[in-house]
Amino acid sequence: MKRKALFIGGTGTISTAITAALAASGEWELTLLNRGNRNDILPEGVRTIKADISNEAAVARLLEGTRWDCVCDFIGFVPQQVERDWRLFKDRTRQYIYISSASAYQKPCASPFITEGTPLANPYWQYSRDKIACEDFLMEKYRSEGFPVTIVRPSHTYDNRSVPLGVHGDKGSFQVLKRMMEGKPVIIHGDGTTQWTLTHNSDFAKGFIGLMGNPQAIGNAFQITSDETLTWNQIHRIIADALGVEFKPYYVASSFLDEAGPYDFRGGLTGDKACTVLFDNSKIKRAVPGFQATVRAEEGIRSTIENILSHPELQVPDPEFDAWCDRVIAALEAAKVSIRTK
Repeated sequence: MKRKALFIGGTGTISTAITAALAASGEWELTLLNRGNRNDILPEGVRTIKADISNEAAVARLLEGTRWDCVCDFIGFVPQQVERDWRLFKDRTRQYIYISSASAYQKPCASPFITEGTPLANPYWQYSRDKIACEDFLMEKYRSEGFPVTIVRPSHTYDNRSVPLGVHGDKGSFQVLKRMMEGKPVIIHGDGTTQWTLTHNSDFAKGFIGLMGNPQAIGNAFQITSDETLTWNQIHRIIADALGVEFKPYYVASSFLDEAGPYDFRGGLTGDKACTVLFDNSKIKRAVPGFQATVRAEEGIRSTIENILSHPELQVPDPEFDAWCDRVIAALEAAKVSIRTK
């Protein structure tokens, strides 16, 4: 008999790959509970429950009489949401998997070597502090009453719809590609030499599925990332090479980027991507024998760019961000001239 899984969400960057891999394996009976906005992309055989999870009473009625081997929440961001999940599923599931974030790890980093035992503390990003609070609530429920929680902490996971970057606008990463193709310099935080880890969503899915229904996972936290690390210069050079253009970096301090614009670079950079991090994946490999991320960044990014350039709907321009980049660069160049001439 197939085991039964319920995904809350299931059509995002991370969860799309897991949904596809589960459907292909045929080992799980998978149901997605979401508002149905992107269910047209779902593979055959995936069931859906169309509902807004925030309407707890309505969802409780829809789930009446159901039992699940695994429930996974991909869209829980604040404690009130996981508290709701606990009420809904504490008597309905053998395992509850919560998607947290590797950005919850200690910032500033005391060490670049990150394990699941690295302290959780991030004064720079409310998003990360909320994830920590969600983890705290769930683990307290595990300790006090045996709620079968598993915590998963992804880092920078990407798919074929968006190129992974550190500095971009509110409309995604395409405008950075556009700047490159137009021969413009692109802003890179710091001096581009900090090391970072990119994980393709198909690799993340392999580790995640290995935790589903896994008794070793209950009461534990796991990070799931690639073992490959690159500098931000290397990441941008891969992008430029894939586009067949010259790499033209313009380096700007992360703190300056945050203070000079409307974008939240304090959280996304100072609280995350500006830090060198080297993830130790020993724990997930012990729990899921044979797990190994196999998509190299160069391979994954090239494939993503090919997909974006062949699908116009993914080419979302962001003229406001483009103009902001030009203003930042012009202002810093003017400051250099002013300093030199005085």
